[in-house]
Amino acid sequence: MMNLTRRKSELVKEFSPMLEKTSTLSKIWIWSLVAIILVGAYALFLQIYEGQSVTGMRDNVVWGIYTVNFIFFLGMGYAGAFISSVLHFIKTPWKNSVSRIVEITTVLSIVIGPVFILLCIYRLDRLHYLFMYPRIQSPITWDVIAVITDLIGCILYLYLTFIPDLAILRDSDNLKVPKWKKKMYRYLAIGYQNTDEQKEKLHKITKTMSVIVIALAIVAYTILAWVFSLTLQPGWNSTIFAPYFIVSGLYTGVAVIILVMYLIRKHLKLEKHIRKVHFIFAGVILLILSLLFGYFTFSEYFPKWFSHKASDTNLLNTLFSNYFWMFIIANYGAVLLPLIIISFKKLRTIKLITLTAVIAIFCLWLNRYLIIIPTLETPYLPIQDTRPEYVHYTATWVEWALTFTGVAAFCLLFTLLIKFVPVIPMSGIIDNETDQNKKKRRFKKTITE
Repeated sequence: MMNLTRRKSELVKEFSPMLEKTSTLSKIWIWSLVAIILVGAYALFLQIYEGQSVTGMRDNVVWGIYTVNFIFFLGMGYAGAFISSVLHFIKTPWKNSVSRIVEITTVLSIVIGPVFILLCIYRLDRLHYLFMYPRIQSPITWDVIAVITDLIGCILYLYLTFIPDLAILRDSDNLKVPKWKKKMYRYLAIGYQNTDEQKEKLHKITKTMSVIVIALAIVAYTILAWVFSLTLQPGWNSTIFAPYFIVSGLYTGVAVIILVMYLIRKHLKLEKHIRKVHFIFAGVILLILSLLFGYFTFSEYFPKWFSHKASDTNLLNTLFSNYFWMFIIANYGAVLLPLIIISFKKLRTIKLITLTAVIAIFCLWLNRYLIIIPTLETPYLPIQDTRPEYVHYTATWVEWALTFTGVAAFCLLFTLLIKFVPVIPMSGIIDNETDQNKKKRRFKKTITE
């Protein structure tokens, strides 16, 4: 018991600088994010005051980069939910170092993602009608239900994983944090004392929530894919859209997690906990997902080249005339770069794997853009003799400002959360060390006998 108490004290001492102090660089980072959000707030005011005319969305292209961001962030969220739940069932010491990064990424992505779809709606004062008079036949209604359910499930799951660390921080006398934060630790720890009975109950509840979150992630992103595939729009009416969305979402989530791991490792000096093995393992998963993504992309576009449908031909003509280089970068860059870098052992460095993840994120965002915009620019009934801006879509500074605001809000909330609870679960470190000690004792006993 004394060793356990001493170990908790050591871990609190190790992670307390992250919770107690804010460096000058961190302050600059936080205020830069706040400045971006303020610019976004002004852009939002303009959009509400002047209407959708300040955006590039028109009669043909009724969805723009807001919808692209919505799909992108939700893909991150569902991927994180799936990965964090799977990690709960893996019995390996290294998972502890990345589990909380994945869980926080999941919740924040699902919080921010739906905000973008609200930006596509002008009459937000009528939003409550969606809940008062839902049309059950509409996949959009089920998408709203799925997103809300998944968000609640992921928040509960994140909170359950926080409880042991909150209890450790509550009981620490050496932690120098404001009184309100101490009260929050006491309130949110809900009387957890790390007894065997409490640990067993928490483990069972967390395990159950893991299974539920995996199911919710798959169902929710499948329903989002059906919002597109159940229409007759060229490029959307596809039977493989659901698995295609799930694979691309997982690919995005893993790439974002690699980037976040690198930034946290670099800024918080956590080389001891986030090691090269984490990046190599994540890189291998990234490679597998990139190959699956390439397969689904090929399966999606290749049959259209031999299609006799005029709508498919028009879509391909739009892609290869107006979006040729974007198409090449989005689909070839997301597949070939991981294949080149991660397949060769000498190239599997932390920096190169992170660079691969950054390029993959960019390519996957472009892929979402190509799914939505070119399709809406090639409708069944094209508008004749009208201004080009009504036929072709170009995002305005308002849309870009709100896009960067979403990214800034994600980074700011992530920064604030890891100032409240350590980004590496202390309880997980203790459990790993306890398990290793038990294995050593059993091994010694076996040798003695």
